[in-house]
Amino acid sequence: MEAVLAAATEAFAEWKRTSLESRTRTALRISELFAERIDELARTISIEMGKPLSESEEEVEFASAIFAYYAEKAAELTADREIESYSGGRAVIEHLPIGPLLGIMPWNFPYYQVARFVAPNLILGNPIILKHAESCPRSALAIEQILHDAGVPVGVYTNIFATHEQVATMIADPRLRGISLTGSERAGAAVAEQAGAHLKKVVLELGGSDPYIVLDAEDVAAAADTAWETRVYNMGQACNSNKRIIVHEDIYDVFVQQLTVRAAGLRPGDPLALTSETYSPMSSRGAVRLLKEQVDDAVSKGARLHAGGETSGSSGFYYSPAVLTGVTPEMRAYSEELFGPVAVVYKCRSDEEAIRLANESQYGLGGAVFSVDTERAAAVASQLEVGMASVNTPAAEGPEMPFGGVKNSGYGRELGPLGMDEFVNKRLLYIAD
Repeated sequence: MEAVLAAATEAFAEWKRTSLESRTRTALRISELFAERIDELARTISIEMGKPLSESEEEVEFASAIFAYYAEKAAELTADREIESYSGGRAVIEHLPIGPLLGIMPWNFPYYQVARFVAPNLILGNPIILKHAESCPRSALAIEQILHDAGVPVGVYTNIFATHEQVATMIADPRLRGISLTGSERAGAAVAEQAGAHLKKVVLELGGSDPYIVLDAEDVAAAADTAWETRVYNMGQACNSNKRIIVHEDIYDVFVQQLTVRAAGLRPGDPLALTSETYSPMSSRGAVRLLKEQVDDAVSKGARLHAGGETSGSSGFYYSPAVLTGVTPEMRAYSEELFGPVAVVYKCRSDEEAIRLANESQYGLGGAVFSVDTERAAAVASQLEVGMASVNTPAAEGPEMPFGGVKNSGYGRELGPLGMDEFVNKRLLYIAD
């Protein structure tokens, strides 16, 4: 850890003096290498955490697009901003790097999560020390290799395999200037406490239990299709997945029936060769065990499991995609995040009840509202206590779209123009007349 911090500190002195154009060219080369190595990279994460191969390929493409976006927008997003001075003279807000940063990244999107943190900060001039999840070491090493092959200097990007104690030691070191963590509430609280004790800037993305409100639909089956595909993407292991589906009573019964049809009859499959009749494994035995405990708890207290919810014993980390209704506040599934392929559906009788259910959560990452009346959906979406609200689409996703939440979902933003504003010294430069 000492060698890593020393190298990052030394590299910072040189990297921040490297021209923006040079750092931008490096980012573009990183983007190209992600695209060139898509087959190898996609297969790696499918093997490590069970992601369907087609989704793995999409993730690699997204990581490539993020580096390309920040390279394209670098000059615009880092430009000095002149402000009016009432004292005469000239006042400018500069955008400068702050120094070495630590990224603590999760396993569910091994490339995308890293790209959205690394791309803007690399271009800004901040060296990166990256501690990836223990379950995806091959992915972590593949990213490091890409950056080094793209010409990133030694010390500007370093992958580490570190213990929690070593991470705490690094956070306490004055040479480290900021931390970004995507993970659990528990991990976020621990890192925030350590960072606060040492006056370090921290960005946290801590998951969510996103509401997905369906007020009406011209085609209920199509609406159910969209909701189901969203819920089982990455086997439900996405922070901004639609974990609480809130459906108006007028279409509720048909909607649940349509979801049940989609869940029934699926069988475990190979993530490298999935078909429409098979599903991929979850990331670990522990993930399966926790999800089963949460669903079993709900069923034991009166919830109804319409389909799915079966494990495959010792043959793999499989949990069959499920549909669950009748969840009430005394059940764990009502307040806890279900990080897996379980569509929990609630019935609402009015827009006001939908809003109440949506906001009755400790989380506030994202949310979506659907209606044939766009103005009605937008009015409901405007009242969601979330960091990202979408109308008539599951989520607004792209390199240009800021990502982050409120409440227990964390604070700070990544991606888009806001992603370059977190770990930056917005220095005032004032030149008197």
